[in-house]
Amino acid sequence: MTKERTTSARKLSPGKPGFHILLAIIVTIIIFVLAILFLRLFTRHGHEIEMPSYLGQSAQELTQHGRSEGFVFEVSDELYEHDAQPGTVLKQNPLPGEKVKHGRKVYLTVAASEPPTIKMLELRDLSLRQAQIMIESQGLVLERVIEKPSPYENVVLEVLYKGHSIAQGSPIKQGEKITLVVGKDVGDLPDTTQTETPENL
Repeated sequence: MTKERTTSARKLSPGKPGFHILLAIIVTIIIFVLAILFLRLFTRHGHEIEMPSYLGQSAQELTQHGRSEGFVFEVSDELYEHDAQPGTVLKQNPLPGEKVKHGRKVYLTVAASEPPTIKMLELRDLSLRQAQIMIESQGLVLERVIEKPSPYENVVLEVLYKGHSIAQGSPIKQGEKITLVVGKDVGDLPDTTQTETPENL
């Protein structure tokens, strides 16, 4: 038994090839384990936090100073809302409450200082319903609908902006109010003519 231990000890002595092979294996394992630990630490593997809400906060402060969570903020879009303070965050991606890692890039939609200018679409000869849908899609407001005697029932005859006709392609700000003049069957309109009574004859 003693001879076997002596033989094994000789095989693992520094001067023997087996010692160097075993040492290389141990060093490789240690390096591998350290690399895995370092990688986990560097990437914070498995460590997630709940995304805070930045809605209503100043986008400029966020992009310039960031927060303790180490997120990177980037303004990806601007949107005009009448009641929103210009420069504040309206939307964010990822959404508040989502599980994310530290250092995640957060995309912000910011309130614009003034509504964008768009080009007026052609609404004439459309049905009232179609015109309403297109008005909403442009971000405009339908203020009034004026009925005018016409054989073309519920068809848009004219588009008015501030009391004047506005043509297709004309520049207009989102949020502006417009009026539609639509056709109405003459028979359905109230008769405003006065009929003389026998007493007036």
